[in-house]
Amino acid sequence: MKKLILSALAFSLLACLEAPAQTDVVGTINKPASKKPNILLLYMDDLRPQLNAYGHEQIISPNIDALANRSVQFTQAYSNVSVCGASRASMLTGMLPTKTRFINYSTRVDVDTPNQVTLPRLLKNNGYTTISNGKIYHHLDDRVSDWDEVWRPYAFDKNDQGLSPLDYWQSLWRDYQLAENIELYKATDTGPAYESADVSDNAYIDGLLTDKVIRDLKRLKTNDKPFLLTAGFIAPHLPFNAPTKYWDMYDRKEIKQPYNNYVPKNAPKRSISRWGEMRAYTGIPKQGDVSDETAISLIHGYYATVSYVDALIGQIMTALTDLELDKNTIVILVSDHGYNLQEHTQWAKYTSYRTSTRVPLMIHLPAMEKGSKSNALVDLIDVYPTVVELLDLEVPKHQLAGESLVPVLKDPSLDGKSHVFLKNGKGYTIQTQEYSYTEFINNDNKTFASMLYDHRTDVDENINVVDKANYADTVTQLSKLLHTEYVSNIIGD
Repeated sequence: MKKLILSALAFSLLACLEAPAQTDVVGTINKPASKKPNILLLYMDDLRPQLNAYGHEQIISPNIDALANRSVQFTQAYSNVSVCGASRASMLTGMLPTKTRFINYSTRVDVDTPNQVTLPRLLKNNGYTTISNGKIYHHLDDRVSDWDEVWRPYAFDKNDQGLSPLDYWQSLWRDYQLAENIELYKATDTGPAYESADVSDNAYIDGLLTDKVIRDLKRLKTNDKPFLLTAGFIAPHLPFNAPTKYWDMYDRKEIKQPYNNYVPKNAPKRSISRWGEMRAYTGIPKQGDVSDETAISLIHGYYATVSYVDALIGQIMTALTDLELDKNTIVILVSDHGYNLQEHTQWAKYTSYRTSTRVPLMIHLPAMEKGSKSNALVDLIDVYPTVVELLDLEVPKHQLAGESLVPVLKDPSLDGKSHVFLKNGKGYTIQTQEYSYTEFINNDNKTFASMLYDHRTDVDENINVVDKANYADTVTQLSKLLHTEYVSNIIGD
């Protein structure tokens, strides 16, 4: 493997963003003792690629867009399982979900794959200072030994309830700032699905997180060891809580519900999520549709929280530059999965639809002054082997399921993979550039429903064409691929 030194990295981008050109990644180690690059991981929760950098104008996110303009930005990146605990476990272990592994939000790495060398553990074993700030693994106390330091706002504060850090965090993470919402939360263990409070940026959890990350950067500036520093933001996860100024960035009258707020034609009933996450909040009906007014408020809140975190990312990136750590730091921005904002009548995530599975992914290398878009087909298990190659580390003994993205960083015009494998509940998906094919498979490993969406003509997945005669060969090929290459994932342990 050709060795890479990112501290002396030079990128030559020969075309505009709309036409990615070959990028020259230069990598020879001039000094054996030279410090390896740092990693800054900006880990988002529930962020869909509805950003200006991805061709959308609804959400105001200038700082993320600026990072995209200095990164290789992946437009066809997919989460292997669209729920937080399982997705994070999959990405950080480099392993695919199966029938019995990485199942839902409550997934624990130390339970499902206790012996796997995770990405942070590999870096720690290779001399990196590793710091977990905020939500990285879903559970605060999962694989604590992977990190030199684990921190979440409030979690380790003294409390008069005798609660452990994990339980104390769980009792506070909704983090309302308005007195009436705080009292409601304390009394009922629930609260509204959104909040606009006239408070400063560091009043909410993600603001406290940002302050901690900036303190860490100042501290790590004088550290002789390279670092893996994470910023695990809660927003835009429910509840959609953000300072009022971010709500005020949007004109409510201009916020629209999605045009395809209907079940896709011929869609299997099983494909439409009845995920109960949002229904646990005050003011949301336990069943049935929300009102149009509530739907607009929810979408408004989602937009506001994204703009809030965008401002916080701007603060972190400014600190990185002011401390001159940007000269030797790889920045990765990624979301654990997408999010449904009433498309196909669905809210939240954990569905086999593209609104759940597609994610933003950006990789910035230190010498990148201009970025490039890549349409390469990739998935989140590719992050682990990419970091391994960029840092010139020895690949762990266990098999990584993903592929390094370094070739795409060199030449963003590459096509990437022929397909990726996704799993959500009983839905097993083969995603290609052209199609999304899903089979719903029961506990006896029998397929009871299926769907095929043709992204060449139906990128929003409004018509299931799995039974159309002219797609018969495609269905046969994709089904065969699913049941041969991924048979062990379907059967499980």
